[in-house]
Amino acid sequence: MDERNPTIVGPPALLDHDLNRYFADLLKFASTAEMEASELWPEIRHEADRILNSVVTEEFADLPTSASDTIKALAWNIERGIRFDGIVDALRDNEELARRDVMLITEMDHGMARSGGRSVALEIARALGLNYAFAPVYIALQKGSGVESEMPGENTASIHGLGMFSRWPMREIHAIPLPNGKDKMWGKEKRLGWLRALFADIEHPAGTFRAVTVHLDAHCSRAHRRMQMRLILDHLDTLPAMPTLIGGDWNTTGFNSQSSTRAIMGYWRRVMMGPKNVALNHLPHPERFFERPLFDDLERRGYRFRDLNEIGRGTLHYDVASIEKNTNLRDWVPEWCFPFIFWAAGRVGGKVSGRLDWFAARGLSPAAGSSPKTISGLVGAEGLPLSDHDAITVDLRHDD
Repeated sequence: MDERNPTIVGPPALLDHDLNRYFADLLKFASTAEMEASELWPEIRHEADRILNSVVTEEFADLPTSASDTIKALAWNIERGIRFDGIVDALRDNEELARRDVMLITEMDHGMARSGGRSVALEIARALGLNYAFAPVYIALQKGSGVESEMPGENTASIHGLGMFSRWPMREIHAIPLPNGKDKMWGKEKRLGWLRALFADIEHPAGTFRAVTVHLDAHCSRAHRRMQMRLILDHLDTLPAMPTLIGGDWNTTGFNSQSSTRAIMGYWRRVMMGPKNVALNHLPHPERFFERPLFDDLERRGYRFRDLNEIGRGTLHYDVASIEKNTNLRDWVPEWCFPFIFWAAGRVGGKVSGRLDWFAARGLSPAAGSSPKTISGLVGAEGLPLSDHDAITVDLRHDD
């Protein structure tokens, strides 16, 4: 990870590159250390760093003729943007999702076969008439994991990232890197890069506030996720004081997934705690025990979260009958674990839900008469879920 390079902000052309011609050679490396010790790495490092330190931004929004003192926010992991048309329809037409002032969106592709080769962020912004910023997090050396690897077509730009959309002007746009929890060049899905947090000041009529799109690591320890969040909070403390909203997919699974061994040990710990107890009292409540230090850090730094989220309601749902989820899970859990996983899930009806998606804020409070919501059951015209995550919303006002 190169923290020395500042963010480069500009048009989509920033993400043009020809690194794909090196992918076959890069896939031969079994670790980042091996790659960086090679003769190939000095040849491509500058170009890789340039892409990964870029943030693409464009303005498609016309300023609304009327405005409210309420800041309407949404956060949603849209699972690459694979169900693009349905996602756009939901963001335009669903009464719970439409006309949001700011949208903090994680998991968007740019030139990936699995999402039809789209520039997902740009095309959402253009379709909805919004300003946007898109920050790459990975240059993908392959088509993806699980069922994604079997999708037709080939990658073009091969970039995956996160973004932010707004009806209002976005200023001081930048991103910071978050250290990886595991070597992204080790394992079945090889990638260059690291997760990031994306920042922008939103010039809302009620007053300018800062928004942060966050995607914390899934394949890491709880302590690592806490460290990633602390890096974000530390960076915010270096910026001019301003009401701030943080939101996105924090991957608060409660598991240590740095390796299959640690994941298996964590699984057995939960079996001993009682599958029903864990399913009801911990997966939808990571703030109670397994991920509590992360949430404690937020509150100690003056960020509220308890009244900004529908706590206790899961945003990601696992069904033992889902072939797709089981296929993806096989990329990091050994085959012999599945009978035990199915048994444990069967103890709670075959379905479990965890809360992975969150808001936190400082200098902002829930708007009068509003309540945070988790928007589930979002499906497209073909009846398929638009994402593996539910969307979350909150309406805010500036503190007096």
